[in-house]
Amino acid sequence: MQISRTGRTLLAAVLVTGALAAPALAQDVSEETVNYFKANCTSCHTIGGGRLTGPDLKGVTERQGPEWLATFIVNPARVINGGDAYALELKREAKDQVMPTLPGLTKDLATKLVELIVVESAKEKSRFVGLQLSDRPLTEEDVAYGRALYNGGTAIASGAPACIGCHQVDGTGGFGGGRLGPDLTDVYSRLEGRKPLAAWLAAPPSLTMQPIFADHPLESDEVLSMVAYLKSTAESGRPTPGHGAFAFLIAGMAGAAVILVGFDLIWRRRFRGVRRRLVMESK
Repeated sequence: MQISRTGRTLLAAVLVTGALAAPALAQDVSEETVNYFKANCTSCHTIGGGRLTGPDLKGVTERQGPEWLATFIVNPARVINGGDAYALELKREAKDQVMPTLPGLTKDLATKLVELIVVESAKEKSRFVGLQLSDRPLTEEDVAYGRALYNGGTAIASGAPACIGCHQVDGTGGFGGGRLGPDLTDVYSRLEGRKPLAAWLAAPPSLTMQPIFADHPLESDEVLSMVAYLKSTAESGRPTPGHGAFAFLIAGMAGAAVILVGFDLIWRRRFRGVRRRLVMESK
């Protein structure tokens, strides 16, 4: 097929414009947008690294338009409840888990996140390909190391706090763990395995954990060992039914009784002395 001179000129202009637009788009992705994606999205999504809890986002604009994606990112539940067929399919693939409404997210920021995904999708390897965790078999040594990290017996290298301060797992013993976060006994099963759990541990998305672990992340060997430990609890345990809280209550009552008895032993002679003096002086 012959292309006219005018057609060739227009085609060349389009190609030049596209070549100039790609680096311009890459430059427009701000560090703020990158940091937001890293903090809030990488625990559930990769760009080119495969599915986690949520779908791989590489080439997502080929499946849905940018405007639809930005609207969905701002309020996923609203789009799902509106009966959108594609949103309902995403929910089904995620086994009825609904993407949460992210903190501080505006339509403008959502649009920038979509632009970031487009830029990263065009790369041979995105920086958000996900945690590259060894797929070797997990060992008893991994489980033991993960248990020590969880309980605080071994310090996390970055200085992050031990998990037991906010979470509990079945078989912890004593007072169990904290109640600020959810029970982690079956989290390996809930997140559907090794890779999604590892991604969550590497970049916890919760409002409570995010500010702490953003500057104190787990190292890859620590993540692997924690996965091994939580896999073992999922296979052998069940969510703890509040035994730690009951033990804490009993211990508190016993401690209060000991303190009261101690005060009585310390002060009983003084009280009797005061009463004896009052009685003697009244005669």
